[in-house]
Amino acid sequence: MWLEMKKTHNNQDNSLLLETVMLEGEIMLQSGAEVYRVEDTMRRILDCFGFDPDYMLVITTGIVLSLHDGNNSPVTMVKRIHQRSANISRICGVNTVSRELCSGTIDLSEANKRLKEIKCEKHYNKFVHSVGIVGVAAFFVVMFGGTGIDFAGGLAVGSIYAAADYLLSKTRFNDFIITSLNASIIAITAFLLSAFVLHGSNPDAMIMGAIMPLVPGVPFATAIRDMLNGDYSSGSARIMEAVVIALAVAAGVGCGIILAELFIP
Repeated sequence: MWLEMKKTHNNQDNSLLLETVMLEGEIMLQSGAEVYRVEDTMRRILDCFGFDPDYMLVITTGIVLSLHDGNNSPVTMVKRIHQRSANISRICGVNTVSRELCSGTIDLSEANKRLKEIKCEKHYNKFVHSVGIVGVAAFFVVMFGGTGIDFAGGLAVGSIYAAADYLLSKTRFNDFIITSLNASIIAITAFLLSAFVLHGSNPDAMIMGAIMPLVPGVPFATAIRDMLNGDYSSGSARIMEAVVIALAVAAGVGCGIILAELFIP
């Protein structure tokens, strides 16, 4: 099967293979995959088509890949990765496509088409995402020792945070500012509810529960895995990303608490 794939590919443009491999790497990096996993999948596809890359560099913010088949001029592509999030479903989809491509179940054109579909697909709409935020905020309040009234406050704080996150996503603010503003809104809302609506509730429990969707747990875990696999530059970059997010959350909550103490009786 591998020989048949290689013979077929001799008549195809190397740029299609390069585009497909780069697209696979782009989707996996944007979905939060570890660098070593991205490199391994890219190399497996290239190996199935008889290519040993002249140069391959994968970091959290970009990919560089150069191919040369010995007959034509080298083909090089650079891809900048602007946004990253955790999406295990996309990673699983890309792995499925790569396995089917390497086994000969699908051809290169079909793999390229399916990867583009995976890149464009959206598993959850804004409403479902907002419901998830509210649920996480409320039930983490209970996990942190909150009472029934704190749980109700967590639902309210989570709802306001979800609405604020949706509105802020429409702006051109960077992630640090958006995270800080969301954290401030969470803190102020918790103190307002505790002071005027839910008397006797614990604003600290509501704040801790509501900020859990902002906590960079997945980026930090991925950074540790990258560093354990020897990808120190990518691991360090991911750790710095997690630290910046944590600082944004801390700064936002701190500012919110200060404002609440100054203006809420």
